[in-house]
Amino acid sequence: MVYNFFTSVLFLFSSFNGPAPKTETPVAETVTHLTETELLYNSINAHSESMPAFDCFQKAIEGYNLLKEEGKIKKDLLTVIDFTQSSNTKRLWIIDMDTRTVLYNSLVAHGRNSGDEFASTFSNADSSYKSSLGFYLTGEIYSGKHGQSLKLDGLENGLNSNARGRGVVMHAADYVSDAFIRAHHRLGRSQGCPAIPEEITAQVINLIKGKSCLFIYHPSYDKVSKILS
Repeated sequence: MVYNFFTSVLFLFSSFNGPAPKTETPVAETVTHLTETELLYNSINAHSESMPAFDCFQKAIEGYNLLKEEGKIKKDLLTVIDFTQSSNTKRLWIIDMDTRTVLYNSLVAHGRNSGDEFASTFSNADSSYKSSLGFYLTGEIYSGKHGQSLKLDGLENGLNSNARGRGVVMHAADYVSDAFIRAHHRLGRSQGCPAIPEEITAQVINLIKGKSCLFIYHPSYDKVSKILS
């Protein structure tokens, strides 16, 4: 009985002094809040063997969305060329923005005066034989010296706006192949055109023709972009 009496008194005393102090709980794991672009990148990447660098992809999506809002893009396709990567790797991607899938991942050439294995300098000038960075709309197919080719319209003044006048087009080239890389230790180069392998050219240009979006990226674009400035 004495024990029960003192137990009750202690209980009442502790009740008047408020609840017992809380013990320290473990720190919760940090929750990463991904952006919409990061979620999209991860979603596509999960079903693709490779992807452009995220910085390149992020800018491609930003420009694509802006051009889409302006009504300039007529197809939900985004072609990305990532010149941060070696010409010996597949650095061109065609992404279906509806299904969030990579339809093509291919080798692609850069201009002969833009660099050897890596493209590092760019121009919008006639006869520069350099690639031009930035956003393009795909045009119409025509038959030229490289067979069926796709005209391109540059959308950024001073960067690629002279593409049609320079004859910068997407076309087939026999020097864009694994065999050429094995023989020369680098991909062949163009006069500024994003040339692609012969065996996929017909399918690719028929797919992306008619005002789809093409984006060619190098880190130097960040300082000179007209669309994303």
